Amino acid sequence: MSEPAPRTEPVVVRTPAELDRIRPGLGRIALVPTMGALHAGHRGLIAAARGRADSVVVSIFVNPLQFGPGEDLDRYPRTFEADLRACAEEGVAAVYAPEAETMYPGEQLATVDPGPMGGVLEGASRPGHFRGVLTVVAKLFHMVRPDVAVFGQKDAQQLAVIRRMVRDLAFPVAVEAVPTMRDPDGLAISSRNVYLSDEERASARALSRALLAGADAAVSGPAGIIGAAREVLDRAAAADPPVELDYLALIDAHTFAEVPPGHRGEAVLAVAAKVGSTRLIDNVPLTL
Repeated sequence: MSEPAPRTEPVVVRTPAELDRIRPGLGRIALVPTMGALHAGHRGLIAAARGRADSVVVSIFVNPLQFGPGEDLDRYPRTFEADLRACAEEGVAAVYAPEAETMYPGEQLATVDPGPMGGVLEGASRPGHFRGVLTVVAKLFHMVRPDVAVFGQKDAQQLAVIRRMVRDLAFPVAVEAVPTMRDPDGLAISSRNVYLSDEERASARALSRALLAGADAAVSGPAGIIGAAREVLDRAAAADPPVELDYLALIDAHTFAEVPPGHRGEAVLAVAAKVGSTRLIDNVPLTL
């Protein structure tokens, strides 16, 4: 990561026209798309972005299109003033914070289909989620016109479908990934961690322990990896509060199809589970 930037107050822009007015002074732009509630993981993305461009633009928009019925759109944390302070401390040049009416001036009939890789794992558990993600990211790319866009590896499937969209639709954007950042207890940093009680957080640590156990078993092949991780998660299912497993899968990092028994090379061990009312995801890249 690059050195911390001198603190400067970012320019807050709300519309594409305002972006157009400031763009000539930004030079090469690195975009960090977010839904706000910025934490240390976002700061890591911003720090990485500083080393890849002249200016960093952070977008803050809670995208309703990627939330399904019964999900946490209404209670998703919104901390705009704190987010601005974090952006200032990280040397962000501009914050793009459009209103919903700017992003979606009417019913969104045209959307971006993620294809087969958007229908498995997260896509199966959250139908329509990646359609919403790709649609808003495509809009942000058109509005901000970045040279580079920086995303976290924690959302590995999101990263994969965005990279595929950029390739297939010929967006002139370089997509860069930053490794997952973790708290000292191993839990992957996420805006949704604020929902966890102390007891729920203690149970949730099983996700990273399961991934570590799977990684340690990499020499035994796909079945050994899944078996080692599942053993940890089975114990966590009996904890109080329990970890309710959604999926555990060893997948190809590019297609998100499950790897065959004799797979050799790169893979991603991915997990999703609910602790209390909070749904968490995590993953670890592996080489078999």
